[in-house]
Amino acid sequence: MSRRAVFLDRDGTLVRDRHYLAAPQDLELYPDSIAALRLLRRTKLALVLVSNQSGVARGLFDEAAVAAVHARLARLLAGAGLSLDGIYYCPHHPEGRVGAYRRRCDCRKPAPGLLDRAARDLGLVLPGSWIVGDKADDLGLAPVRGLRAVLVRTGHGLATEAALGEDAPEHVADGILGAARWILEREVGA
Repeated sequence: MSRRAVFLDRDGTLVRDRHYLAAPQDLELYPDSIAALRLLRRTKLALVLVSNQSGVARGLFDEAAVAAVHARLARLLAGAGLSLDGIYYCPHHPEGRVGAYRRRCDCRKPAPGLLDRAARDLGLVLPGSWIVGDKADDLGLAPVRGLRAVLVRTGHGLATEAALGEDAPEHVADGILGAARWILEREVGA
């Protein structure tokens, strides 16, 4: 049975943006992230993390470091009785220093490769799903696969909001909890 999802950006949306987060101990959830995920779990939506991790291509850290950060995130969420249905990331960048990762790909947001892979792996329906993020690359996923977009003002969100001007997404929230409340209001009646 297929279901829709909330695709969540990691850095600047769910966790504090540390500019190339590579050490698990540096991962810090926003104070409202747990409450937001609890609200979203009240819907029938899958919760899926989608993140650009160009630090791999840039040679700043390797995929093992990304895995360690995601393992810590999973432990923190498990400690609160929560989990994500999937975690997907793109290690590529066209200007990367590490040859194996230096390329244009279909998974670097706003390209839809991460969404498509999650949809295949988890049996998700993309049209009508949600994307929550703090950057234009996050919001750029919405028109590509029929998602509904919510911008958060955390991370790079304020600068993104100013740059978007009249091209604002469906909703702008102060943070992840505001985004979750807005989505929940629309989903409980759906």
